[in-house]
Amino acid sequence: MTSLPDCFCPVDGTRVPGGSLAWCCPVCRGPLDLDFAPTPAPLKSLTGRVNSLWRYAECLPLAAPSVSLGEGRTPLVPLRDGISAKLDFLMPTLSFKDRGAVLLAELALRLEPRRVLADSSGNAGTAIAAYCARASLPCTVYVPEDTSPKKLEQIEAHGARLRVVEGDREATARAAREDADEPGTFYASHVFNPYFLHGTKTYVHELWEDLGGRLPDVIVVPVGNGTLLLGAALAVAELYTAGLVDRRPALYAVQSAAVAPLAHAWSKGADDLIGVTPMAPTFAEGIAIPAPPRARQILRAVRDSGGTFLTVTEDQIRHAQADLASRGLYVESTGVACWAAVREGALGERSAVVPLCGAGLKTGLARA
Repeated sequence: MTSLPDCFCPVDGTRVPGGSLAWCCPVCRGPLDLDFAPTPAPLKSLTGRVNSLWRYAECLPLAAPSVSLGEGRTPLVPLRDGISAKLDFLMPTLSFKDRGAVLLAELALRLEPRRVLADSSGNAGTAIAAYCARASLPCTVYVPEDTSPKKLEQIEAHGARLRVVEGDREATARAAREDADEPGTFYASHVFNPYFLHGTKTYVHELWEDLGGRLPDVIVVPVGNGTLLLGAALAVAELYTAGLVDRRPALYAVQSAAVAPLAHAWSKGADDLIGVTPMAPTFAEGIAIPAPPRARQILRAVRDSGGTFLTVTEDQIRHAQADLASRGLYVESTGVACWAAVREGALGERSAVVPLCGAGLKTGLARA
């Protein structure tokens, strides 16, 4: 097996050897980062490469994929002057989570665990189930009891074992983590495992390529556990350090007003979460995370970029979903949050890209 880069804890610096099944810092039990600082290839060298996220091979911690489903290279289409949408709901499992899931499946193949375990509000679990099926890896997915039936159907269709947990998303995560230390278990956590972030960062590498070697003024991302935002921050740093962009775009993080622990901390100028955020019903179920484990990293990434946090109401989500559908884009209710946040002029004259992260067939229409 090719040697794998070590992981390390961003809080206390504890190192975990590459190739380990350890899923968190053994000291503080927090998420891990990857000791990996690649140099992206110049724009002109990408011509003729494979038409998937694997075209950015220099920036990926794993090479020579064996379970790819052609993920990545999703279309970029204009919504109005200065604002475009990246259609990540056109991924193989109909959500952006495929970007990270394929990296986790590739890593699991190299580690040869007895089983793969994941927890999710739906889309990440679906993606991991699909790529585990592609890799012939046994997979169990923990989901909260109020998960969309269509997402449950999709997970089971890929052959994963489904564990429905009584309670909310946090209860589901706790149940999965209790089982994650079982011998021979690969915890395919899109939150704790840093390989997932190195998959989601390809979203920004694609933007850079599609825009001819530049980035928009603002990159708007929905934030629950923050995997897309932190991946975006990684990619921006890689491109800037390599001299392939001359400025860093601002990161605008969008949360549902119903469950907005990060936006609340931001409004208070805090470096970490403040108090306890209760779970509340919201159409944006995929970003309703009361206590994201990477909260400090998310807040720092937004602050360092010169960005900010925006929140959206249930009415804004509903109207944005209907608006996108009227434009020919049927997107799930979580996936419209970014358009809901900026469609009425919050960005002024600045250019921006919003992700449409999941297909509308996963949840149906948000109804009052």
